[in-house]
Amino acid sequence: MNEPKLTAVWAGGRRKLGKDPVFGPWVKHIGTIRLPVSEVTPFYYLVRAICYQQLATKAAQTIHGRVVEALKGDVSPQKALRVRESTLRGAGLSAAKFAAVRDLATKIRSGEVEVHDLDEQPDEEIIQRLVTVRGIGVWTAQMYLIFRLHRPDVWPIGDLGVRAGYAKAHALDEYPTAKELEPLGDAYSPWRSAAAWYCYRVLDTELP
Repeated sequence: MNEPKLTAVWAGGRRKLGKDPVFGPWVKHIGTIRLPVSEVTPFYYLVRAICYQQLATKAAQTIHGRVVEALKGDVSPQKALRVRESTLRGAGLSAAKFAAVRDLATKIRSGEVEVHDLDEQPDEEIIQRLVTVRGIGVWTAQMYLIFRLHRPDVWPIGDLGVRAGYAKAHALDEYPTAKELEPLGDAYSPWRSAAAWYCYRVLDTELP
C-alpha cells in the first residue's frame, strides 16, 4: 500500500508551541507538523471518516477498502444510492454507518448539503453543514477541518486523544474534561490545530 503524501503545515504553530514552557520540549523532539495531502472528493473523504468512527485503524482500513470495492471504485453519491443495502452491509458497514452513508449521499445529491465549496467556507459554516448529516457530529466535522482542509485553529475538545495528550504533556493525573479543555486552548490560538496535533503525537512519544 502506498504511503500517503505528507506536507508540512502550520509553521507558525510550531514556532508558537515551541516557545511554550510545557509543549516546547515536545515540539523540539517531535519536529515539523506534517499532514496527509488528500486529493479525493469531499464525499469520498467523509465516507472514509464514517467507516473509521469508533474502530481501530486496521479494522477501519479493511472495512473502508471493502466499501470502495463494493462501489467498484466509484465512491460518489450517485453510486452509493444505487448499490443495494445488502452489498454495503456485506462490506462491513453497520446499520448505523450504512444509514449515515446513505443520508450523506442523499443530502449531497439533493443539494441540501453543499460540499463543492467547503474549502472556501469558514470553519463554523462547514461544521453547521456537515452535522446535519446523520452520523456526522462535531468531532467528525472538526477532523475534516484539520486533516482534509488543514485549518489551523480548530480545538477538538471532545477528542479523547487530545485530552489524553494534553494530560500527558502537562503531567496531569486525570484527563481534562471537554469543558475544562476548552478555555485551555485559548493560549494556543490562532494555532490550536497545531496544539491538538502535538497532543496526538505526545501520546506515542517519550522525551529523552
